Amino acid sequence: MGKNEKFAVIGGGSWATAIVKMLLINQECVGWYMRNSEAVEFLKIHKHNPNYLTSVTFDMAKIDLTDDINLAVKKADILIFAVPSAFLESELQKLTVSLGQKIIFSAIKGIVPETGLIVGEHFHKKYAIPFENIGVITGPCHAEEVALERLSYLTIACADKAKAQLVAKNLDSDYIKTKITKDIIGTEYAAMLKNIYAIAAGIAHGLGYGDNFQSVLMSNAIREMKRFTKRIHKIDRNINDSAYLGDLLVTGYSTFSRNRMFGNMIGKGYTVKSAQMEMSMVAEGYYAVKSTYELKSKFKKKVKTPIIDAVYEIVYDGKNAKKVFKDLTEKLD
Repeated sequence: MGKNEKFAVIGGGSWATAIVKMLLINQECVGWYMRNSEAVEFLKIHKHNPNYLTSVTFDMAKIDLTDDINLAVKKADILIFAVPSAFLESELQKLTVSLGQKIIFSAIKGIVPETGLIVGEHFHKKYAIPFENIGVITGPCHAEEVALERLSYLTIACADKAKAQLVAKNLDSDYIKTKITKDIIGTEYAAMLKNIYAIAAGIAHGLGYGDNFQSVLMSNAIREMKRFTKRIHKIDRNINDSAYLGDLLVTGYSTFSRNRMFGNMIGKGYTVKSAQMEMSMVAEGYYAVKSTYELKSKFKKKVKTPIIDAVYEIVYDGKNAKKVFKDLTEKLD
């Protein structure tokens, strides 16, 4: 790695927009791929994303904006993917240029439905990207607070410490604090799992449960996350670090959380389909709970996950949320 690596962000949503904003503090020019051609043209003229974080204005002379993913990938050394996991593979299928020499960081907090893998594993197994060239960007951090320049924290994970440090340095600013870790598997699974627990928190709120129950739900959720990540990848990690517990708390409690919003609507009686139609953004936890439930069913030694099980029963089996949560309250401590 030299000193002038070119970054490109793949995605047109709120988190992609926030990442571009962060990178521009440290980079003279940032590549940005958005699949929506109309949004690209709007941004070029009006200097802000028409659909997400509309208060954030950009110096367009510092953005290499395109609706051609091949052009964005070809020009960049480091790619940061920030598209919903459900749409990642369809975007990758557009590629005709190679990813072989690229450094890839995922800011996606979900599982790729086509393979049932977290994003890093998907790139490694399907596109033969070595793990030392794959990294993860996790919170606790909401795009909306980045837009407001409120103090936020990011954890950057990569097996190659130098690459983690490089990305961390380029995201760091007066209002963004960064730290690095080698736990790429654990942090990425935690980032996916916390979306499921946020749906559970939303369902509880929609059903009328109060703060007392929410605190019990979240304390059980972090222990459940610890059991799951230990089974997936057993290393020495502190589950109370901000990349795990902190990200869980902000997603479970924040009004900015789309997964909590989705769960809240389910708790209030919306069907899954009607809740999805009502929301303008993808709730990653919806896809994650199915893949997680199927993955854990394959474990030779079972892992106790009553919260994941409850969310799955409600959103995929169509069971009554009120009854499922009444049963769940007996399983928590």
